[in-house]
Amino acid sequence: MSLINPQDSLERQNQKLLQISQALMRRVEQKTEQSGFAYQQFERAALLESEVRQRTRDLERTLDLLQDSNARLEQANLETETAQANLTEAIETINEGFALFDQDDRLVLFNSRFCRDLQDVEPHLQEGLTFHDYVTSLSNSRFLALPDGQTADDWAQLRLERHREEHVVFNVSLIWDRWLQASEHRTSRNGTVILQTDVTDIIRMERQERDKMRHQEARKLQATLDHLNQGVCIFDHDKTLVGWNKRMDRLLDVAPIKTRRKLTFDDLMDQFREELTFNATFSAQRLIDWTKRARPREPIAFEVTRKGDQIYSIFAQEMPDRGFVISLTDVTSERAATRALAEVNEKLEGWVEERTAELEEALAEAERANASKSRFVAAASHDLLQPLSAAKLFVSSIADQTDNPDIQRVVDKTETALQGVEQIIEALSAISKLDAGHAVFDVQPISLSEVFNPLRDELAPSARAKGLKFTLVHSGLTVVSDPGYLRRIVQNLLSNAIRYTETGRVLAGVRQVGDFARIEVWDTGCGIAEQDQDTIFQEFKQLGPGAANTGLGLGLAIVERACKGLRHPLELWSKPGTGSCFSVMVPVSAPAARLLNTRAPAPSHALRDLNGLLVMLVENNRSVAQAISHLIESCGGEVIVAESAEEALATISEIDLVPDVFLLDFQLGDGMNGVELYESILHRYGRVPAAIISADRTMELRSHCKRLHIKLLAKPVNAQRVCDFLSEGFGADQRVQVG
Repeated sequence: MSLINPQDSLERQNQKLLQISQALMRRVEQKTEQSGFAYQQFERAALLESEVRQRTRDLERTLDLLQDSNARLEQANLETETAQANLTEAIETINEGFALFDQDDRLVLFNSRFCRDLQDVEPHLQEGLTFHDYVTSLSNSRFLALPDGQTADDWAQLRLERHREEHVVFNVSLIWDRWLQASEHRTSRNGTVILQTDVTDIIRMERQERDKMRHQEARKLQATLDHLNQGVCIFDHDKTLVGWNKRMDRLLDVAPIKTRRKLTFDDLMDQFREELTFNATFSAQRLIDWTKRARPREPIAFEVTRKGDQIYSIFAQEMPDRGFVISLTDVTSERAATRALAEVNEKLEGWVEERTAELEEALAEAERANASKSRFVAAASHDLLQPLSAAKLFVSSIADQTDNPDIQRVVDKTETALQGVEQIIEALSAISKLDAGHAVFDVQPISLSEVFNPLRDELAPSARAKGLKFTLVHSGLTVVSDPGYLRRIVQNLLSNAIRYTETGRVLAGVRQVGDFARIEVWDTGCGIAEQDQDTIFQEFKQLGPGAANTGLGLGLAIVERACKGLRHPLELWSKPGTGSCFSVMVPVSAPAARLLNTRAPAPSHALRDLNGLLVMLVENNRSVAQAISHLIESCGGEVIVAESAEEALATISEIDLVPDVFLLDFQLGDGMNGVELYESILHRYGRVPAAIISADRTMELRSHCKRLHIKLLAKPVNAQRVCDFLSEGFGADQRVQVG
């Protein structure tokens, strides 16, 4: 139990301790006989006295701190009052109205200019006023000019909604054409600062400037309208005329616009209804209905006639404010010119139709003539190849049956002449097909060595005979082209180079350019002038001395047309007195190694022994049949000749024996052709070795032969090729008995 109450002040506690100490001292003096107990009491009294002195020092220190705190508090209060006075003075010096609401939207501070222009709101301003009450009193102020159709509650609702935004600036319209600009800003403690600025002078100045600019724009617009060649009138959303240019006055012969204020569209229609005549496709009522339409209007255009001879083109279009503009253009002269032009066009169309009919008739005649020429050339080529084949076979037979050198020379010259005739016929046939567009290209991978090697052997002798150095550089590239036409292209280029080069050399080779192989043929001939470089590719055109004695001039014509058909770009470089270079670009394919490895061995030039071989020859040309029969029989073979498919089938049935091999002409006249005859033989007797003999080089015939796995021997027939085919192992032991 404590001797003092802790809740007493330090002074009261010290007083109690002194009283206790004195009482104890008296008791000690009175009871000296109890020295031990008295001494304990003395010690307690001394301890209490020491505690009293310590508490006294603490009290004095606390009092000093209290006095210092009171002094600082007094200084802070003084500074706060000064700051409050400075803040009040500062916001009073602001030209705008100022108010501060705390985070609870209660008015904390405002200056005398705040709501000064709203005298019935100013009395309500006091600390603690809520923002909602402030807006309510503001919306009900008689000095506030509410927009049309808006109530005080609507205005207050919109104002409170904007209060939720972080930063707000808007204008408030007051009576007597005055304006306040109010802006709200959020403080760091989520309070709200409102500034009110009188912007009446600014808005009035802007209005004046806007009116001035509108006036200037109106003048510019009027000047622009007056400058237009069309008459223009502008109507507002009430269909009242608000704009009109001088051209409209002249077109309609009316007084200037200044004399017709508040003129409506209906008034104008009443005024001009009798003068203007609408056409059947667009009536006056349709235009009136268009102006009355409530929904958005689409632009319209139509024509009217005034006073019977004036034609006006009218265009009407809606404007953004629901008004509309109508333009009127005098097109009388244009329509007259159009009518005159239409009349001229009718005459011209008649002349053109007549001329077109004449040209079509001439073109048809030319096409008929060209087709007739192509048919004639094709037929003539085929008919010429028949006796040519026979002649070549007979000459080959003579060469095999004599050892007389003089006769051998005559035979060689005869074969050379026949070969020249064959080349001319083939050139005529090729140029005819290329011109007629009937050439069939069998595009496939081909090794350039297969093209170059035979040409080297074929053309080297003629180059040596002229004393020329002939070089054909080997190439292992594989290209994609038609083998026959590519060989003919290179052959013609080399032949021409040798023919027109008197001294020097002829060089041919290949350069790989990206995905293409460029085949180049160089010569040191006379060269070709630039003006003649297009002429040399025309048929029957030759240049240079003695050129007329060197052929028909079809070689380069075939080259040009074949390259065009195969899409192989053909280029020419030439310099007179130096030489020429022809180049052909051919796409590159896979390497040609595989093609070279699988190539068949070159045929022997010696005629084979056909002893015991039974051959059926179906050929309707007797001279060709006699020549082939003589060739086979001279080699020891036996021949059965038939002129038609029916005769051939009947002969086989009669002799009751299937021949070892068939040689079938493709064109057998009426009835079955050679392919159809072989299909019949295949159906009756099974597969028998056979070859088709034909001057037809179409892709269709090649496809048939490939499908049936039979050989195709092209006319004119070469004796060596016939014997090579017949010597491929067909023998008497393979004969099939019928039935």
